[in-house]
Amino acid sequence: MKKLLVAISFVACFADSTRAGGLESLEDFVKSVRSGRADFTQVVTSPAKDGQVVRSKTSSGTFEFSRPGHFRFVYRKPFEQTIVADGQTLWLYDVDLNQVTARKQSQVLGTTPAALIASAADLRGLEAVFALASDAQQEGLEWVVATPKVKDGALQRIRVGFRGAELAVLEMVDAFGQQSTLRFTGFRANPALDSAIFQFKPPPGADVIRP
Repeated sequence: MKKLLVAISFVACFADSTRAGGLESLEDFVKSVRSGRADFTQVVTSPAKDGQVVRSKTSSGTFEFSRPGHFRFVYRKPFEQTIVADGQTLWLYDVDLNQVTARKQSQVLGTTPAALIASAADLRGLEAVFALASDAQQEGLEWVVATPKVKDGALQRIRVGFRGAELAVLEMVDAFGQQSTLRFTGFRANPALDSAIFQFKPPPGADVIRP
């Protein structure tokens, strides 16, 4: 479920030409990048409790998206999972458990990062849901911070780093203080993607759960 939250935690935004820094990069990304493909490494860090050592978990895989509302995460290490958004349904397939979870996209994307990267074509609609602001330049990247206006949601904050109009880093902090950082490498803008990769059919024998 943590990976599902990460996956559906994306936001695609639109900014006026008067916006500067990260918001300007975000505008360029949304206007010019209609599809994308990249490798990613994800590090999930839980906050320390009662003097315990901070521990982190690392996973990696591939990411593809096509606006509006289509994306695919394939986790290859350390465990195989596939997350697919087909425009109507968000599918999570856990290979080891041979279990599929299916949810309506309209009910789960909301104030999440997937809405930021792969769904919206216009940021003005997102400004009703997020407080958006450029952040200080760091690591040679332009940054945008998106803070959900609903305070009791699953996420506290989303931070996205761009290298020009290229998606480079996505950071999220959830309601429990757990931080997830995805770093994208080999990003390709506007590749020709087969629409079939955004379709998912549960494997034979898999348990299908529809919460």
